[in-house]
Amino acid sequence: MRGSRGATSAAPAVRFERLTVDYGTGKIWSDLSLQVARGAFVAILGPNGAGKTSLLRAVLGLISPTAGSIEVLGRSPRRGDPAIGYVPQHSSFDPDLPLRGRDLVRLGIDGHRWGIGWRDADADARVARAIASVGAEPYADAAIGRLSGGEQQRLRIAQALVGDPAVLLCDEPLANLDLRNQQAITDLIHAWQERTGGTVLLVTHDVNPVLRLVDEVLFVVNGRWAAGKPDDVLTSARLSDLYGSHVDVVQVSGRLLVVGQSTETGLNLDEPHHAPIPVDGHHGLR
Repeated sequence: MRGSRGATSAAPAVRFERLTVDYGTGKIWSDLSLQVARGAFVAILGPNGAGKTSLLRAVLGLISPTAGSIEVLGRSPRRGDPAIGYVPQHSSFDPDLPLRGRDLVRLGIDGHRWGIGWRDADADARVARAIASVGAEPYADAAIGRLSGGEQQRLRIAQALVGDPAVLLCDEPLANLDLRNQQAITDLIHAWQERTGGTVLLVTHDVNPVLRLVDEVLFVVNGRWAAGKPDDVLTSARLSDLYGSHVDVVQVSGRLLVVGQSTETGLNLDEPHHAPIPVDGHHGLR
């Protein structure tokens, strides 16, 4: 994979070489081989259980592949690598949790340490810069559990960016957000990428909000995968081959929908053979 912004390097941001992950109940995917160029924006798509989150966990060094290898910025993955920022899937905070938004961001620096954190002017400055970069200053000192979903997500992104990473992994960062907040979060991620030349791997079920920014897509389903330009992967022929049944990729009001023909209601990327969902806008596929 190569980023459309012309970023090149002797070592790609992420390299998968014949990667296989098996949880004992069967292979999630196998023989995954691709390179993600530095500066690229990659959307990772596929149904629930296809292994999208597992792929991010492998990049983070949290799980080991059954076979094959991974390189991140030219080296093997390792836990706690400050060069990798991670935005986890959305989870609710207890409204009474005594944790400010600023404290959540600070965990991106010293959350791996035990005990009471000491005052550190440099760390405080980094936290302040990260909060400012996502426009969260007005509520940074509020209890995290009393903030809206969009506000919480801004602070999660600030936490991922506080270590000044070169690679940003985002696991469903737009889930449970309204369209306005989806656009705002997408713009924040894109602004970081443009400002730093960083690499983005973003898991999503609806690529419509980010397709205008995406250089490549990786689609995983039923232990199989396809990667390439959106115009080459998100096509009726390519997705029909991956799913093993006929799939139509159609445009509706400027959005791309994936519709299965095996039932009256179509195909859902989360739960195949349910209602169709948007995949995205103005691109076709292979």
